[in-house]
Amino acid sequence: MSLKLEDVKGLGKKVDTLKEAGINSVEKLASSKVEDLTELKGIGKATAEKIIDSAKELIQQQTKEGVKASTESEEEDKKKIQEEIKKLEEKKTKLQGKKVGEGDFILVKITARTQKGKIFRVSSEEDAKKAGIYDENRAKQGYYAPDFVIVGKSGFVNEGLTETLKEMNFFEKKSVRIPPTKAFGKRDPQKIERIGIAKFRRLNEGKNPEIGKEFVKQSQGQTQRGTVTNIVQGRVIVDYNHPLAGQNIDYNLEIIDKIEDFNEKIEYFMISKGIPSENVTDFQVNYLPKSKTLEISIPKMFLFQNLTYIKFGLAMDLQTHMGDEIDDIKFIEIYEKIPIPTTPSESVMKKVEELNKEQENKEESE
Repeated sequence: MSLKLEDVKGLGKKVDTLKEAGINSVEKLASSKVEDLTELKGIGKATAEKIIDSAKELIQQQTKEGVKASTESEEEDKKKIQEEIKKLEEKKTKLQGKKVGEGDFILVKITARTQKGKIFRVSSEEDAKKAGIYDENRAKQGYYAPDFVIVGKSGFVNEGLTETLKEMNFFEKKSVRIPPTKAFGKRDPQKIERIGIAKFRRLNEGKNPEIGKEFVKQSQGQTQRGTVTNIVQGRVIVDYNHPLAGQNIDYNLEIIDKIEDFNEKIEYFMISKGIPSENVTDFQVNYLPKSKTLEISIPKMFLFQNLTYIKFGLAMDLQTHMGDEIDDIKFIEIYEKIPIPTTPSESVMKKVEELNKEQENKEESE
């Protein structure tokens, strides 16, 4: 709270005198000299010393209160952190050594390497930097974070990891090698296409082929993503196999948490659908237990973004994996009324009226 001259004890009507002299704040009064104040009407030496001391005391008092409030806030924050740590410790003690159950919502730290030892997936920014694969844009998208998985359910991790996690305990660490058939699949020669350069340009918005670049092809309503691997005798070789197809993949796994809170589960589903973790709390969630309806209000910053696929995918996931609690999902979008700007014709008419009025006043004065 800012201090006012009126708050200084003993000033009374002298406030106006001080303001007229340019001393319009408690800070200026506290830094004033006695001899300067005695030159003002109605202020003697004793009064000047008294009000300067009162101003200094008021500033000191506010500083102490500010420090106290800050200390109390820090203590409160420390208390909350300690409570969270205590809850986590109690949770860890409760789950330690217990086997995960089918359908459990868990968080898993994953480090993945190709059979040649190249790391391509990690669960923290620090690990990404150590591995030399850190990308700032991916970091902003929450790419380097523990994986949200529902034990035994497909669509979260590959088949090999799904089977492995079902056999693990909470907080257990495990290293496993997943064969191609249960990782990214075998290499399929049928997924390699040879395209004439002229045709490739037509399909690629007129752009020339570049080895190593991604190529996206629309065919019969389906999207195929491949990589240009070579250009031979006027033909572009495009491989639609996954870049890691045909390889054994080595994983280091650690189950680090079990997600049990209703709202927290919803937040992780949002993140898994591409909503940045720092924006998740901007989405207001309201659950109506009687009708098993979940209402999700879209924040202003996302109103003009195309969220069709995100909303559809999120609704499907929630209804599939939280079907016992959720039936219907409503996405609420509120578009506030925007003031209609003055039309050009109205602006011109208003200006004409103002000029006419000025002319009339001028003629009257003459």
